Amino acid sequence: MSEPDGFRAETRAWLEANCPAPMRTPITSAEMVWSSSRTVFLDDDQRVWFERMRDRGWFVPGWPREYGGGGLDARQQRVLEQEMLALGCRQPQYNLGVWMLGPVLLELGTDEQKREHLPKMARGQARWCQGFSEPNAGSDLASLRTAAVRDGDEFVVNGQKIWTSYGDRADWMYALVRTDPAAKKQEGITFLLIDMKTPGITVRPIELISGKSEFSQVFFDDVRVPVRNVVGGVDRGWSVAKKLLDHERAAMSKFTEGGAPSHDALAAAAPYLAAAGPVWRDRLAGALMDQQAFALTTRRMHEMAQARQDVSALGAIMKLVQTEQESAKYELLQQVMGQRGLSWEGDGYTAEEHDVCRLWLYTKVYTIAGGSSEIQLNLIARRVLGLPG
Repeated sequence: MSEPDGFRAETRAWLEANCPAPMRTPITSAEMVWSSSRTVFLDDDQRVWFERMRDRGWFVPGWPREYGGGGLDARQQRVLEQEMLALGCRQPQYNLGVWMLGPVLLELGTDEQKREHLPKMARGQARWCQGFSEPNAGSDLASLRTAAVRDGDEFVVNGQKIWTSYGDRADWMYALVRTDPAAKKQEGITFLLIDMKTPGITVRPIELISGKSEFSQVFFDDVRVPVRNVVGGVDRGWSVAKKLLDHERAAMSKFTEGGAPSHDALAAAAPYLAAAGPVWRDRLAGALMDQQAFALTTRRMHEMAQARQDVSALGAIMKLVQTEQESAKYELLQQVMGQRGLSWEGDGYTAEEHDVCRLWLYTKVYTIAGGSSEIQLNLIARRVLGLPG
């Protein structure tokens, strides 16, 4: 048996022996395990799957073993992903630190930063949030105004971040702050790691129309952050942020193959489609085909990123396509289900029908968060197609 085949067989056998059967079923948002200093499990199967993957180093299979990784090469990582997908294995944990910040620290972090943060990420012991957007500096991120003024070996941070996903549950934040107010917009920005337990930080959840409260406002009032927490150099944060956003696009694969939050809301429409005409069934088939095409393209982008190829252009397009596809899918479900797709709560409706309504409302967030669709179209026109401004 060749080495590649041997690794595949070994990986398949290990997954079959160690992934509990309930962890091979579609996952809902409520069942996602987010790594943090206070990780919560709904049952023993979640805990067992989390601990076994963690102890094997497969939270970060491609990271060096010295930081808690699995030490796998790119081909072996892809084999692992394929075998998890074939068995229907859920992602054992969700971790923005691992998927987005970790690769940046591996490339640009100091030895001290790597030793402090990477092993905790690899073991699922820290939860990270992203402090980029601000009031009046969302899609135009370079207009951010949160200030960091140096005072000896520390920065004193004052300002506000908004739309911070799970900021109220995070242990740490990676943030962009302005360290040179006299510089041009993209200059004078620094990438800073901030402990969310630092005095002077206030977090307030933002209530959404869907009833969920995933986003927060974060206020900084004379928050002192060590200068050693700067990544990539003072006033050089814009280039660091661009690298991180490239990894953000690659991280989409974790939400579209092998353990994504379930899109089985499509199944909620099945009873209605059975009685619907061929036009509706054709539109549903189109939505499912678009979803599969997106997953395959995401897989290709992930492999390109692992091969150190530039995926920034494809990533910009994928963000737009993903959000618009999600919005269109739930609009379709609303039309197929009629008023039952608008149920919010109460007797006489199924949980799936309630979920369709809430998720339909939540798709409105997708087209704004991380850069609105209109902004994404402008970026694609200028940076991908080379059109004039």
